[in-house]
This record gives sequence, C-alpha cells and structure tokens, in this order.
Amino acid sequence: MKVVITGGTGLMGNALAKSLAADHHQVLILSRDPKRRSSPAQGVEIVRWDGKTAGDWVEQAEGAEAIINLAGASIDQRWTDSHKKLIVDSRKEAGQAVVAGIKSMAQKPEVVIQASAVGYYGPRDDAEITEESPAGNDFLAEVCKVWEASTEEVETLGVRRCVIRTGIVLSTKGGAMARLLPIFRMFAGGPVGSGKQYMSWIHIGDQVDAIRFLIENKNAKGAFNLTAPNPVTNRAFVKALGSALGRPSLIPAPGFSLKIMFGEMSTVVLDGQRVVPQKLQQLNYNFRFIDPENAIRNLLYSGIEG
Repeated sequence: MKVVITGGTGLMGNALAKSLAADHHQVLILSRDPKRRSSPAQGVEIVRWDGKTAGDWVEQAEGAEAIINLAGASIDQRWTDSHKKLIVDSRKEAGQAVVAGIKSMAQKPEVVIQASAVGYYGPRDDAEITEESPAGNDFLAEVCKVWEASTEEVETLGVRRCVIRTGIVLSTKGGAMARLLPIFRMFAGGPVGSGKQYMSWIHIGDQVDAIRFLIENKNAKGAFNLTAPNPVTNRAFVKALGSALGRPSLIPAPGFSLKIMFGEMSTVVLDGQRVVPQKLQQLNYNFRFIDPENAIRNLLYSGIEG
C-alpha cells in the first residue's frame, strides 16, 4: 500500500510513518523543508510541497491508496492575531491543496484521513461528548470546522473520507505528557487550574492503530473521536503520572498564572472535554490502553511508542 502523509514530520505523522514502513508499506511525507528533515524509517520518502498548491508532489503521490492530511501550524504558542490567522490559513490551504491534487490524479486514492481535534466541541465541563455532539463556538472550534471542511470536496469525487478528532496524544517524544515529565521528575508536578476539567487522552500506539484501522475499514466514514474510552479529570491524570514516576502530584499550577503566561491559548489546558470514541467502538476497534496509568507506564518503561 502507498500512503501519503501531509504534516508527517510531527509527532503523530512520524509514528504513523514508522508503523506503516515496518509493515513494508510505501510512505511519502510531504514537507515544506525536506532537506532539514530526516526520514523516520527506511521506506519513508520526504518530498517538498508548499502546503498551498498541487505541485510536483502530485505526480509522486499518484497511485496512493490513502492520503492522511495532518498539516497545520502549531497552536502551542501565544495566540496573537497574526498567529491565529496562520493557524486557520495553514489548515485551510493545505486541505485545499490536497483536494486540488486529488482532482488532477488519474487514479484517485481510496480514502482521505482528515485531521481535526476534540477542540471541535468547545469547552463542555463534564458533559459526555460523542461524534453526534454539536460543534462549539470558541476559537479552537472554529479552527476545527475550517480544518474539517478543507477536504470535504473529495467526497464528491468518490473518495471515502474519515475525520479524526484527536484528543491529547500521550507520548514521551512530544505533546503534553512529554512537557510534564521533567516537571514531575523535579517533584514539582500537580493539577492544572481547578484540576476538575476532563482530559480526553489517547496512547500514541492506539492513535496510530486507530488511523490504520480507519484506512483499512471500508465501512468507516465521517467523523471519529480518537480518544481512549476512559476520559479522566486533570487531577486524576496527574495523579496517574505521578504514581507511574514515583513522584508526588501535589503542587498546583494556578489557572490565573497560566492565563497571564499564555493568554487565550491557556484554554487548551484549563478547559476540558469529556469525549468518548463511540463510533470507533461501534466498528469494534479494540483499544490497547484504556487506563491512563497503564498507558503512561507502557510509554515510560517499554520504550515502545507505537
């Protein structure tokens, strides 16, 4: 199988590319600066694209069975007006480039996997959220709406499409957990804000497996929550992290200080969603990790990320 991944040099894309390559699939990663990127595994090729247009990469992508669109500017910095515009525009333009590329292909892919996030639903306190829940109306929700819509047109071309609304991906190589590890190792970890906000998390191994499951399952289409079936409060999560590390989890990070440091972006950690993967479970996807402490211990001590 030939698979194309846009935005494939990030945490999720790297893990997915390695997993596919390990099973002898051909993987093509599209990157704005391939010369500065090293291939994550043998059999993975990195080619240049500008993130905006259907260029030379289309010829190399011809014959791909699946295209996974993960591209978009990072949200992990202060949201100035200019950066908010970049967050939105980068996602919209990348999706439009994927659509334009598919239109010009003699052989269309069988499936497009379109990235999104649980931010689509907006802050919901402790209400349980499924794929049927409505979208929110804050900035992250608006970003996700644009992101999801960016490749919607491929469905009119006869291409099956799955939208993956991803939660907090647990990994030692990046993301929220990796940033927390040094703090906890210095005995300085604890709940963030009230600690009552829900964290919809997923082990990176399940993240990769779920994406591959959606690629291969021809009955899968539409939006899917990529989260473990057991969302937990922030207080419960940091307790699990502290327990796995043999460290206390008592020193809080006050919400007001995070708002001062990060501004509007602080909503990412201070406001939660209790998201469940209803549609994945209906298709009988079997999660490997449903308990956060077991997931954390696996990542810390097995040395296996996928």
